[in-house]
Amino acid sequence: MPSRPRRSTPDAPDVAVSGELFAPVGKGVELCYQTFGDPDDEPLLLVMGLGGPMTWWDPELCSMLAARGFYVIRYDNRDTGRSSRVGGRVGRAALVRAFTGGRSRPPYTLDDMAEDAFGLLDHLGVESAHVAGVSMGGMIVQTMAIAKPTRVRSLTSIMSTTGKRTVGWQHPSLLPSLLANRGAGREAYVKASAALWKLIGSPGFPQTDEEVRARAEETYDRGVTPQGVLRQMLAILNQPNRGPRLKSVRVPTLVVHGLADRMVHVSGGRATAAAVPGAELLLIDGMGHDLPRDLFETFATGIRRTADRA
Repeated sequence: MPSRPRRSTPDAPDVAVSGELFAPVGKGVELCYQTFGDPDDEPLLLVMGLGGPMTWWDPELCSMLAARGFYVIRYDNRDTGRSSRVGGRVGRAALVRAFTGGRSRPPYTLDDMAEDAFGLLDHLGVESAHVAGVSMGGMIVQTMAIAKPTRVRSLTSIMSTTGKRTVGWQHPSLLPSLLANRGAGREAYVKASAALWKLIGSPGFPQTDEEVRARAEETYDRGVTPQGVLRQMLAILNQPNRGPRLKSVRVPTLVVHGLADRMVHVSGGRATAAAVPGAELLLIDGMGHDLPRDLFETFATGIRRTADRA
């Protein structure tokens, strides 16, 4: 195990943080990952959403979770950040067809992305872990709990949905932004990204223009592949309805959703909680489709509370 620097925050005064490392997880995919905390603590795998690198799991939140007794593992999904790019070109017509209810064969599925996550746990020698996912990441961790229940200790699904078409929909006004060609180059990406976050962020917990721009710049600099985002999007649009299979999940489950979420309607969170026996549903007024710093304590406490039920 390489030596790790220490990260201090008011809630995590002395948390060990690894450098960015790489794990081969099979089928030519290599994931970039980073850890926070003591490897002897309870493993907690954090899975980010569409086009989001692991840095969208804020280091302050990761350190807070580590201070609560977790060995925190965050990573870039395939086609994101510094992880592997996967082949297969997706045309805009295929996306439009999928958005309107048609089916297109995606280059990979959410099941494949769940297997990536299990591959990372294998690489780290982790037999089972608590898992938490945001948006697409919530879909991935739900899939993990269904596919290999003995490897999931607890489940936290944040601003996500079951895959059923009649719940968790996007606000129609977002579709032009989601399908638009952002143009080439760093500045074009940053401008388009900032505009989208203004549409989907939390109205009750607004971020400054500087914070939004800084996140977009960091995301671009880690590595952005427009085709990779489209491949992930097609995997989401072709996901099955997990509702019936979620009824078999027996691990402690927390579902968190913002009442102001325009990217994934709150009906998706409600449906997820209704499908999993004994799930806790936490609805937050003013929260949109992001992880506001003002809610870090709420997220960390909820994940810890759910893990303790295991």
